[in-house]
Amino acid sequence: MIKYGVILIPFMIVFIQADIKNGEAVHQANCVTCHSTNMTGGLGKDFNLVSYTRRKKDIIQYAKDPYSLYKKFGYSANAMPTLPLTDQEFEDVGDYIDSLQPFKKWMKR
Repeated sequence: MIKYGVILIPFMIVFIQADIKNGEAVHQANCVTCHSTNMTGGLGKDFNLVSYTRRKKDIIQYAKDPYSLYKKFGYSANAMPTLPLTDQEFEDVGDYIDSLQPFKKWMKR
């Protein structure tokens, strides 16, 4: 039984990394024009700030349907376009953005 745990864990790590790597590729192909990851600016928020302040499920929902949460996030209007991505690509880019900041605003006491 222990052997299964030892074998299974490396595969789980590879699977998670693959999603994040694909999410980074999706970001480079679709998001980098407006969203930086190194605080260099752009029309949209830097994804480090997004990762720190938003939950992954909200990131994915907003990416899929930008009009659904813009008021909740404090915007008076929505400037983000609807992206032609697959559900898997939305999940992957959500994983990537979420991975940028390991500590989140809601973790503070």
